[in-house]
Amino acid sequence: MNISRDLLQAASATLDDYSRKAEQFRLATADHDVSQNRQALLRHITAVPPFRILDFGCGPGRDLKAFTQMGHVAIGLDGTHEFVDMARHDSGCEVWHQNFLALDLPLDAFDGVFANASLFHVPAAELPRVLGQLYASLKPDGVLFCSNPRGQNQEGWYGDRYGVHHDLQSWTRIVSAVGFVEIEHYYRPAGLPREQQPWLATVWRKGHDSFGRESSR
Repeated sequence: MNISRDLLQAASATLDDYSRKAEQFRLATADHDVSQNRQALLRHITAVPPFRILDFGCGPGRDLKAFTQMGHVAIGLDGTHEFVDMARHDSGCEVWHQNFLALDLPLDAFDGVFANASLFHVPAAELPRVLGQLYASLKPDGVLFCSNPRGQNQEGWYGDRYGVHHDLQSWTRIVSAVGFVEIEHYYRPAGLPREQQPWLATVWRKGHDSFGRESSR
């Protein structure tokens, strides 16, 4: 793994900003209704419940609590130490402290990965590798949910945080190349004109490995 110093510094600066604003972020997002996104993941999982779910970029733990209350086994992952502590305390779930650019994930471990407002922080140059690691962490036929701010593939600094705002075509091309098969996509918030829907949500199934073979059963 050979990541440029600039990208490592960008990731570190982004995490530092989240750390400084952790409590502010927790309060601001605690009541966000993303039940549409959670259901988009859950309804496509074909395993027998309870499902084993990785909340990738779990933040303070809002969705860990929701998945747990539904009876599923949820594990969180976040690169911000403050969020990891908050999520462990508030959800009672296992939460891993890992930088997105230095993941250490078990293989074939999860029925679903819930990446809500997190993968857009992965630089474009590293995104295929990170998606490949998420792919490998899913069980056969596992499901990946992603929600990211949409744009025209702009990459750079948004305030003190680094990110990429993908359009649907670029995002689809990148994720499909890893071996995922698209199930559905939609824009949020629901019920508004497209220009007032800044979020792109996509749902994917583990279909082929990186060599194009069908997933083993």
